[in-house]
Amino acid sequence: MNIKQAKEEIKRAIEAYLIKNEFGEYLIPRVRQRPVLLMGAPGIGKTAIMEQVARECGVGLVSYSITHHTRQSAIGLPFISHKEYGGKEYAVTEYTMSEIIASVYNKMEETGLTEGILFIDEINCASETLAPAMLQFLQAKTFGAHSVPEGWLIVAAGNPPEYNKSVREFDVVTLDRVKKIDVEPDFQVWKEYAYKHSVHGAIMSYLEIKKNNFYAMETTVDGKRFVTARGWEDLSTILKVYETMGIAIDASMIAQYLQHQKIARDFANYLDLYNKYKTDYHVEDILKGTFTPQAVSKLSTASFDEKLSVLGLLLSRLSDDFRLAYERDLFTTELHQSLLELKDRFQSPYCKETPWEKLMESFIEEKENAYRQEQKTELLDQSTKKSRLMTIEKLLAFENQIKGLGLQDKDEVFQEVKTIFSNEVQTRQTIIDTSTYELDNAFLFLEEAFGAGQEMVIFITELTTNFYSVKFISENGSEKYYQYNKELLFDEKQKSILKDIESAKAEGTLLF
Repeated sequence: MNIKQAKEEIKRAIEAYLIKNEFGEYLIPRVRQRPVLLMGAPGIGKTAIMEQVARECGVGLVSYSITHHTRQSAIGLPFISHKEYGGKEYAVTEYTMSEIIASVYNKMEETGLTEGILFIDEINCASETLAPAMLQFLQAKTFGAHSVPEGWLIVAAGNPPEYNKSVREFDVVTLDRVKKIDVEPDFQVWKEYAYKHSVHGAIMSYLEIKKNNFYAMETTVDGKRFVTARGWEDLSTILKVYETMGIAIDASMIAQYLQHQKIARDFANYLDLYNKYKTDYHVEDILKGTFTPQAVSKLSTASFDEKLSVLGLLLSRLSDDFRLAYERDLFTTELHQSLLELKDRFQSPYCKETPWEKLMESFIEEKENAYRQEQKTELLDQSTKKSRLMTIEKLLAFENQIKGLGLQDKDEVFQEVKTIFSNEVQTRQTIIDTSTYELDNAFLFLEEAFGAGQEMVIFITELTTNFYSVKFISENGSEKYYQYNKELLFDEKQKSILKDIESAKAEGTLLF
């Protein structure tokens, strides 16, 4: 499977395992709730999808890398207890609770989430002394003498032996008690993830041209050479920060993340070109609609790689617009809901004698406490976190603005709040209008450069792949997108069908 399919399989397993009957018992008994064992090359996203699965299923997540543990920390420390058997007292060895099992109970207590995922990474790289405990863990769902709580699914991940010398093979007895999923790198699947997490445009554009460089793992006389999805994402983060700081990016820095000299040098050369194209084609002018005929002519006669790079530049900038619009909409919607709650509190007969300042202070405090509690669950994505924090900050700003006006009457206070909120609504609309304008100008430029050629097909396809562009266009529309999406993608499908027919004719398998 690719990592997206594996994620969906884990989600289905969680949903199935957590279904209960009318008596509150799990439909799949605990003994039949097989742990999931993900096996795949390092750095392809096995760990990352666990956070996504927990968030989307609304369950807790406790993660451990077993290579960081000794036998004592994993299964607990021995101590002597005294028990009576047949009228005689005996000294008996027992064990303290495993640190890992204790962490599950701590998560339940902190968050109130009674169901979740216990994720153990690098499970087949456990030390020799810990290996038997890992087998017991997968077979019996226990560490030492203590069981994983009911309602907690076990997911383990490991690397095949070709990637790690310390890997231990599981026996048939263990494998017969797990749901084993083999995961393979897949650029198209990662690309969806990368768009949503705003991976640097140069990386997206480069990998579209050099797909084979997305993932590499080679053994040479000088050791391992490798590039992973994790490496590309981490490189993206440092690229953005270095650009903000005005620090030059060279091949030696890139090689710290892409530990494959040839690919690192190749990407470094491409990054220089990417930045050159940004200047040559004046991307900001294109999006403002002030591009020149020379820019159109230059692109229309450029090499295909150069065309893809310029498309990547435009898509990256538009993606920033769409993400900003998405986050502003989240914030405005949440702020509106909070103000409705505040209005109800102001108008409540139980709060008639309470000054508005105290009502608002207690309301903001509740919002802050709720956010801190949500943080503990780790179920918020970055955009939602940002929305929560912006809402709290804006409520505090409202409070200070109203205090500055010296208003006391609650109706007058709320009327002022409505007026201030209308400015936020206008800001959201301005961002939407700007994004729409820039998308239209991108289409206009590409129409002049390519008409309805394959480059426009690529542009439409990438817009359809990007979470933020799909969200934006579905909510705000785009005549050009709908027009080309219908015309070009239908044409591509028709070509594909005709090609299949011709192949069938040539092979003599056509039945009509």
